[in-house]
Amino acid sequence: MFVTGLVLAAGGSKRFGEAKQVLPYRGRTLLDATLEVARLCGFDELLVTLGGSAGPVRERVDLSGATVVENPDFGTGCGSSIATAVGAADPRSEALVLMLGDQPGVRAADVRRMIRAAGTPIGVCRYADGLGHPFWFRSEVYADLAGLHGDKAVWKLLHSGAYPVTEVPCDGPVPADVDTWADYERLLAGDRGLR
Repeated sequence: MFVTGLVLAAGGSKRFGEAKQVLPYRGRTLLDATLEVARLCGFDELLVTLGGSAGPVRERVDLSGATVVENPDFGTGCGSSIATAVGAADPRSEALVLMLGDQPGVRAADVRRMIRAAGTPIGVCRYADGLGHPFWFRSEVYADLAGLHGDKAVWKLLHSGAYPVTEVPCDGPVPADVDTWADYERLLAGDRGLR
């Protein structure tokens, strides 16, 4: 099966106040850490969406091995990034794994398990404290993905009942994503606690 990995990194970081994609994290940037995980997943192609902070990201993040998809409508929410990226996916793409660019704690092993286990059109990770990214979408869902709008549209699709959903068990809590300075501080504090 030809699997596309998609890392969403087009946000303008309005809630954050600066380009969170390039914040320092483990000796590189936050987005570098997420892309490193994505590269370990064994995707047949890797897409990364850029938009509001495209300039600083291109200057400071290693985008090698990924195809950059520019989203001019990034200000309307991540639904537009997903819709734009689906249109840019390789025609051979049979499934897409959706990852967040500000969620570096996702484990590649969990993504590979999802690819093996998700026999339904939609898959989602089931962590100890609830559902979370990454998501899995088979190609029969692409038309719906191409019509997404807003920030929580992918969750609405997941819970719509329009498609069967596989929940893939993953150890530990939902990996932190960074939407605020407090989230970033918690992420860094959690890392210090792991050392």
